Amino acid sequence: MPRADRASQFMPFAALKGFESALREKERIEVEKIILSEEALDFLDYQLSLLKVGDMVTITYYDYDAYIKKTGLISNIKKDARYLTVVTTDISFDNIREIQV
Repeated sequence: MPRADRASQFMPFAALKGFESALREKERIEVEKIILSEEALDFLDYQLSLLKVGDMVTITYYDYDAYIKKTGLISNIKKDARYLTVVTTDISFDNIREIQV
């Protein structure tokens, strides 16, 4: 048996297709969206005004009954449409809970 063919017998095998993603979805803890105070909203607006494309950020935002923390470079900011993009994830300004620069 050629050496290249021998390596293929040790390739990973997923017996249950989609099982890993189902487990990740099950780990998700559903919570209600937190209503921020006026002071917190003003602080978030201030932080958003300072952000620019290329900044490295960690954003905690609400998405489908759970809070998610996303870290990465800001690739797009649309102030008129009220959203920003971290890597490839679009995040609405209204769903942002916390920004760490």
